[in-house]
Amino acid sequence: MRLAWFGCLAALTAIPAMAQDVDCAKAEAQMELTYCAEQDWLAADAELNTAYATARKAMQGIDAELEASQRGAADYLRDGQRAWVTFRDATCTAEGYAMHGGSAEPMVIYGCRARLTEQRVVDLQAMADGY
Repeated sequence: MRLAWFGCLAALTAIPAMAQDVDCAKAEAQMELTYCAEQDWLAADAELNTAYATARKAMQGIDAELEASQRGAADYLRDGQRAWVTFRDATCTAEGYAMHGGSAEPMVIYGCRARLTEQRVVDLQAMADGY
């Protein structure tokens, strides 16, 4: 049992080390392609967090200029963002069904998440720039 545990531990610690050696411009193996798709999504998600914070600040600025009974821009943005995340995740899971059960399914899902997240960043930036 102890030997099996150490084998699992060794395998898990090898994954991050291998990931550091992946050149996404030359990725060919499915594991590399999936890793790279995940990295694209994580980068887009970081941009999303920045764009959302900027848009939220803009909506809070709008709210600050309104009477208390008229405020709600920041709350609606928050609610819309939560709904959008649910939409994105469900849509991308559905898109992943094109490869359902296969080793490429996670790559398709990550790719979809990156694409939709990048689009949402543009929308949030436009929203912030408009105010």
